[in-house]
Amino acid sequence: MFDDWDEEFDEEGACLELRRRADEIALSIVDGEYAPIDIVIRIRRLKEFVARFLPGRVALFRMIYENRFRRLWEQFRLKQDGPLPEW
Repeated sequence: MFDDWDEEFDEEGACLELRRRADEIALSIVDGEYAPIDIVIRIRRLKEFVARFLPGRVALFRMIYENRFRRLWEQFRLKQDGPLPEW
């Protein structure tokens, strides 16, 4: 799913793709259908995507999206699955 990086993105396209992929991860956290390790793998791959296509925004990714994923995990999955493994 996130391994289709043969495609090249301009900055605007990469930002749209980042948003789409981040929304997919957020939804998968809320849905509860994916195991914690699968969520972590998806987050790692998205972080790699940002490093490759938006290298100047890695810190912003950490600040916004990683915190978003942690908040959603704590709100919807912490009681059921325990803490989200670090990525």
